[in-house]
Amino acid sequence: MASNTLGARLLRRKPVSSLIAESDGHSGLPAGAPEEGGRSGIHLRRSIGLWQLSAIGIGATIGTGIFFVLSTAVPAAGPAVILSFVIAAITAGLTALCYAEMASAIPVSGSSYSYAYATLGEGVAFGVGICLLMEYGVSASAIAVSWAEYLNKFLDLAFGFKIPEQLSAAPDSTHWFNLPALLLVAMVCFLLIRGVSESVKVNAVMVGIKILILLLFVGVALTGFHSGNLTPFMPLGIGGVQVAASSIFFSFIGLDAVSTAGEEVKNPRRTLPMAIIISLVVVTLLYILVALAGIGAQPWNKFDGQEAGLAQILQDITGQSWPAMVFAIGAIISIFSITIVVIYGQTRILYSMGRDGMLPKRFAELSPRTGTPVWNTIVVGVGVGALAAFVPLNILADITSLGTLIAFSVVSIGVMVLRRTQPDLPRGFKVPGYPVVPLVSVAFCVYLITGLHADTFRAGGIALAVAVVVYFGYSIKHSKLEQNEEQAAPVDSPTV
Repeated sequence: MASNTLGARLLRRKPVSSLIAESDGHSGLPAGAPEEGGRSGIHLRRSIGLWQLSAIGIGATIGTGIFFVLSTAVPAAGPAVILSFVIAAITAGLTALCYAEMASAIPVSGSSYSYAYATLGEGVAFGVGICLLMEYGVSASAIAVSWAEYLNKFLDLAFGFKIPEQLSAAPDSTHWFNLPALLLVAMVCFLLIRGVSESVKVNAVMVGIKILILLLFVGVALTGFHSGNLTPFMPLGIGGVQVAASSIFFSFIGLDAVSTAGEEVKNPRRTLPMAIIISLVVVTLLYILVALAGIGAQPWNKFDGQEAGLAQILQDITGQSWPAMVFAIGAIISIFSITIVVIYGQTRILYSMGRDGMLPKRFAELSPRTGTPVWNTIVVGVGVGALAAFVPLNILADITSLGTLIAFSVVSIGVMVLRRTQPDLPRGFKVPGYPVVPLVSVAFCVYLITGLHADTFRAGGIALAVAVVVYFGYSIKHSKLEQNEEQAAPVDSPTV
């Protein structure tokens, strides 16, 4: 029997064997079959293949920020925002290798929350889970706000009218709330409730449209490229580059979203790491191309506060409305697909935490008909919709970056812990250059965290306080490991 001291309870780890057996056991049951204790055996269904999973990663990453982040990142760094994207991409690349190893070793739902539970203990895992919920929820809200901007741009170009100003932005002296963002979240939640298979098929089609529309932007923007727009290259110094890189890092959230699908992927030990690497390569190339083309086509000081900025650049270059209108349509479709994946990721993290007893079991309930967490998805929709309707875009972006960077750091540390504690655990992929790559990954994440605004840390502090209250008020007493300590003691018991 494991010790009941506070330290032991915070450090107790969920055995990898239990995580995998839980996943495999559920996936092996027919939907609706009774389980031990009379509970329904409804389970997440393995229906996602390599290209669908890669589309989830690409879909959740491309466009998460690229359609709107230049309007906040370029004023912080000037033309050197290109370096900011490179720094963010290097950080994401190093972390992606760590994610690939962890996903191949622990192919379950829950992403870095589940990885932390298996390597760093329950206390850290719960904190990471809260960071992930913040990361996904706030990211989905930021994306929904951007969708509203491009929807208004399309309506203006196509029909000569916009949604009333009072109903198209977060509350201030002239706005009430963001109605289009709220409607987007509602539509996405409806689709996710219908089923994962349908959602990923819709997403795969939208990802293809998204890539084409960004390539259209690059092609047209390069015709208006002026090298003079790149000088002075670093008007705000290296500090500006760091601030911009920290802010735009949430644009790489899709790499984490891939691993949230661990229990719904066919042949996960092979599929998960391959999808993560494919997503990273495609995303990095497109991000840098779009940033370079955009900066070259428009003076950097014009980006500040620019709504639907990429569409506006196309309109300014061509002097015509149709390229901007086509791009706006593509952005509307693309951002819809991103929102699907990000909200999907949040519901799966809640599902994993509910199944572990860290949150009420209601979050782990699945529909007998669709195999999806309906109640869970509705709760997420209400929370994300409220943020999208009432919170400004720049605040949402920075909060997302903080959650993403913390989660990425934990995964990189987890790789090193798991290599030490379970060196013989089967892995479909191993990080090259170990242990240098995980250590450098952590260092890059810490560097970007230090570049975030003070308001972001205040928001993070509030989230941490909420996590402490919920953990000690509910989770520590209802955790499955608390209810059955003897299952946590073998193999994965903490070493101090």
